[in-house]
Amino acid sequence: MPTLPSSTSSSLPSSAASPAPAAGNQPHQRRDIAESFGGDAERYDRARPRYPDALVARIVAASPGPEVLDVGCGTGIAARQFTAAGCGVLGVEPDARMAELARRLEPGVAVDVARFEEWEPGERQFDAVVAGTAWHWIDPVAGAAKAAAVLRPGGVLSVFWNVALLPADLAEAVADACERVMPDSPFDFRAALTRPATVPYRAILDKAADGIRTAGGFGGTEQWRYDWEFTYSRAAWLDVMPTQGAFTRLPAAALAEVLEAVGSAIDARGGSIAVPYATMAVTAKRT
Repeated sequence: MPTLPSSTSSSLPSSAASPAPAAGNQPHQRRDIAESFGGDAERYDRARPRYPDALVARIVAASPGPEVLDVGCGTGIAARQFTAAGCGVLGVEPDARMAELARRLEPGVAVDVARFEEWEPGERQFDAVVAGTAWHWIDPVAGAAKAAAVLRPGGVLSVFWNVALLPADLAEAVADACERVMPDSPFDFRAALTRPATVPYRAILDKAADGIRTAGGFGGTEQWRYDWEFTYSRAAWLDVMPTQGAFTRLPAAALAEVLEAVGSAIDARGGSIAVPYATMAVTAKRT
């Protein structure tokens, strides 16, 4: 279970949004991928990294109270961190398999099984709405409007992502394996893996900020960034890869071929890999 060393943080200026993907191919419309992670929920919880404690503390400090709604809570990774920080957490998660594990790992966290856009909050209200590596699966305008509806005045909406910045040689090894195993894939693995990972995430952050502005009910958005690094053994990194959206639906034999190629690249580096991360957030306050 990766834990985080100390991190450095910064605030990022908002930038113009990048052109949106073609209609019908938005991430939140790809339910086949969005709800595929529960196929191995225990691996997901074991392998996926946690979020910087400084980010959690900053969100808690900015909130008017301790009640947190965790959107797309998955197995409860972020929910457990907010619980440890003294918050009461309710999760909303569309995959019942992920929700069941989240409840089992932290009995103090309740989880409603629903897509956030269709979730019925009743009279419940919250001091913070958060989403850890999940908001791209939510309609950015409908999701922000739902968040505004359930936040108390002064409440905080904060959506954030862990972005791995793979070393160039490992990125090339992954791209080579993906192109060999998935030659007909419409996804440009090489372009995605060999450019700085923060480039596509910049578009994701801008899209989230645009959705918040369009939905209304919030003040100006802020973008935050926390930089940190984690060293993985060969086995630990190969445990992470099957939890990533590009691989969750890959047949076992094809996945094994990709992992073998990446494992060989890690062996050539001495059996471990230091992976820099950037945790990137968009945050706004309910007016």
